[in-house]
Formats: sequence, C-alpha cells, structure tokens
Amino acid sequence: MQIDATVSARINMMRIVLITGIIFVHVPYDPATSPYAGTFGGLDWLRVFLADSLFRIGVPCLSTISGYLLFHRGIEAFDYRRTLRTKASTILLPFLLWNTAFLALVYLAQSRGIGFGYLPDVVNATPRELMNLGLAVESWPIDIPLYFLRDLLLCLVLSPLIALAVLRYPRIALALMLAYAVLPLPNGIFLKKSILFGFSFGVAMALHRIDIRRMDRFALPVTLAVLAMALGLSTALYAYGPDFPAWLDMLRGLAAIAGIFGAWAFSALLIRTRAGKALARLGGLSFWIFCGHYPLLVLFWMVWNRLGIAHYPLFYTASPVLALAILVSTHAATRRFAPALHAILTGRRTGQRKQPAAGRHPHPEMEPAGSIAQRR
Repeated sequence: MQIDATVSARINMMRIVLITGIIFVHVPYDPATSPYAGTFGGLDWLRVFLADSLFRIGVPCLSTISGYLLFHRGIEAFDYRRTLRTKASTILLPFLLWNTAFLALVYLAQSRGIGFGYLPDVVNATPRELMNLGLAVESWPIDIPLYFLRDLLLCLVLSPLIALAVLRYPRIALALMLAYAVLPLPNGIFLKKSILFGFSFGVAMALHRIDIRRMDRFALPVTLAVLAMALGLSTALYAYGPDFPAWLDMLRGLAAIAGIFGAWAFSALLIRTRAGKALARLGGLSFWIFCGHYPLLVLFWMVWNRLGIAHYPLFYTASPVLALAILVSTHAATRRFAPALHAILTGRRTGQRKQPAAGRHPHPEMEPAGSIAQRR
C-alpha cells in the first residue's frame, strides 16, 4: 500500500502543528505562577486548555503516525534488522546527541553555580542518576520531551510482537493497550503509556489496510467535537487541579487518545489552505523544534527570573514565539552552512523542497515523533 502525496503532506503538516503546540506544554512556571493558582484569571484557564488539554494529543498522534508509517507497506515488507539499523541513526543517535549535549551544558553551568533549582542537580548526581538523565533508562531524560524518542525506540524493539498481536487479535490487543494507557496502572518499561497505544493503533491501521481518508467527509464535525471535548476537559481540570482525582486523570488520558481522530480530521481541513500546504513542506524543522525547544524555554526562564520582571503573562506569550524564532533560524543556518551536522541532528530528516506529484511519493519521515514545572 502506497501513501499518496496528499496523505504524506498531511502527515508532515500534522508533525509541525503538533510539535509547535507541544511548546506550550513545556512553558515553565513556579508555584506562584501556576495556572491553577488563579492569579491571572482567563489567561490561566487558557494555559490549562492549551497545555493540559488540547496539545496533550501531540504524543499519541505522533506515535500513531510512526506506527502507521512503519508498517504501511505490509508485514511482508517489514525487515526487523534493517529497521533497527535505520532507527539507530534516525532516532537513537539524535536522542543521544541532543540529550547529552544539554546534560553537558547543565553540568558546566551548575559547576559555576548557575541553574540550581531549575533543573536536576547534575554536579552532585550519582552515577545511576547521571545514567538516567543521559540515557533515560529508568526515568525522564534531562531534555524532558525526548522521552518520546526513548519510548518510541522501545516500541520499535517490540514492533514484531505488536504487529503480530494487532494483526491476529486487533480488538483484544488494542483494548488491553487502551486500558493500560488510561487506567491507573504501573507504567512498567514505558515513561508515557499512551505512546504504546498510539504506536499500536497506527500499526493496526496499516496492517488491516484501513483507508485513513474515510473520515474526511466528517472532518468538520469531528474536529468540532474533539475541540468541544478539550474545552470541557480544561474546565474540569481548572476546577480540580493541580491534584486531579483518579477519574479526571483517566478522562484526560482518554481525551488525549481521542484527539488522534480530531487531529487527523483537522488536517483534512488545514491541508486545503495555503498555510497548510506551506507547513507540509517544512520537513526536518519539526524534529529540530521538538529536540531543541525545552532547553531554550528553561534558559529563558532562568534569565527572566534573574531580570526580576514580575509580569508572567508577558513571559508566557513571548517565550514560545522567541523559541520558535531561534529554532527556525538556527535550523535554516545549520542546514545551509553545516549540512552534515544538520543531517546527524535531525536523523537525516532533510524535508522536501517541492511538493511531490500525485502517485510519486518519497517515503515520508518516519518519526518526529522543578521550582520550574516540568510537564510530562
């Protein structure tokens, strides 16, 4: 089964939109500026809506894309050894480079007395703590959003078993994975349980040859329904947060997974616009933004507190814009002046300069995927 040009463009467009939204999930704050403190009124509700409701769909959606693309040619064409070799350079190597570079910078800063309280204590960390901060073996990496790449690698290692399960017993397998993702069960080897479900759902869609464009005629009502769900969820979260009851936490997990359908429906609407088509051509920029935005936000937060400006709404609105501006410009500069480094840091996600003609489609990118509040 080949992916036509429009579906490929929608996938690339979804990546950049979802990853840009994830920036709002990681904008730092402290207890005094928490959205659940109610200090800033309507802005606080908006922060909950964007960070704890709407853009929580990003991780399940990105993992679904990865699972779908991995098996879109069918299980017969799947080469496990080749997949692992490829992913070592497109996922594992970028993960190690971005995360260990940030770990080294934090160590240098903290060894000079800078950055304590904003990030984990690296200077006085035990070897096991350093291993986890650098490799995310048992817990979150120091560049927190990169947990997605870590869990995605686990899904890839387990991909033959996942494919066999969803091919032979799709309903039972997906139901069990949904229960694992939503219910208050131990995480086990995964840091974010919804990644396993999203990846498996994408694999099931590919192996069972589901026409993912079938829902397009209902794109508008599905998009509005998921948006309404996010609005309702954010109202409940704002009322009960920051410590959510178990039922609300499960509802939040279920809503994030339901957002897979809303994001795909929205892509059918957005790809018809000039802006959507432009976003679909941005290529490896989405991966660059994904890996680089969290260190920048932490740096901004440290500088902001050093300046002593007591106007958090300005920080909240300005920091994502400034982070995007820096990441877009550094991505373009690195791609132009250091293409070899760009290829390594983006896992060879070079993007497409031209829109492919219908029926002729290059394989789309496979993955984008404290006192400071570290949202996960």
